[in-house]
Amino acid sequence: MAKKPVRRLEYKEVTYDARRWALLKKFREKTMQIMEALERFHIETIVHGSIARGDVNEKSDIDVFILHQVSSFIVEAALENAGIPINRRLIVQATPTYAMKAYIEIDENTCISFPLMKMRKVEMEFYKFGGEASLKNLRDGLRVCGVDKQLMLIEPIEKGHSESTIVGHEEQVAKLLGISVETVLDRVHALLRRDDVGRTGVFVEKELSSSETFEMALKRLVDENPAVRRRLRTV
Repeated sequence: MAKKPVRRLEYKEVTYDARRWALLKKFREKTMQIMEALERFHIETIVHGSIARGDVNEKSDIDVFILHQVSSFIVEAALENAGIPINRRLIVQATPTYAMKAYIEIDENTCISFPLMKMRKVEMEFYKFGGEASLKNLRDGLRVCGVDKQLMLIEPIEKGHSESTIVGHEEQVAKLLGISVETVLDRVHALLRRDDVGRTGVFVEKELSSSETFEMALKRLVDENPAVRRRLRTV
């Protein structure tokens, strides 16, 4: 069961044992294999979430994000060249105002995503909110600050990490993460609402057939759905 957001003031330090450090190393090595495969094709990526922050557990997801719009053919060619199998391919749009994205699922806990249309500032800052790390960061063993799904600020320390609630501290958190207060407030609202009403569905989620490209599927959705068409024409 997913942990609920923490609404009260709370601070604690978490010490990692040898097993947890080894788990982080294992996850990061797998992540770097994917990011290096894409780098060889000159595709710039980040990883976001617990892999970037360091507070991993056995069920942590590997979420690699390609920062810019890119040909899906090049992405899939890079993975094929590295012998990385593709399990599923999906187009997802969270809400009518959010950019449509391509998702390439490697396995149940590993995916690569990239935008199929221009993203707004708040969407780009989402990754910094949760903590984002570059391939160089991973190679250097750097862990970054970010906020988890409990709305706890995770800050790396030598023995593990510290965590504290961000509710009521949105301005300080925005400054620390280098993002706008509006983005922090947006994420707090979304996660607290999810806690109150449960997970809501996404606006568009479509799995591609083996014969489709992301570009083909996007064109069809633009032709069929006026809301998708409007979002493509706006920022």
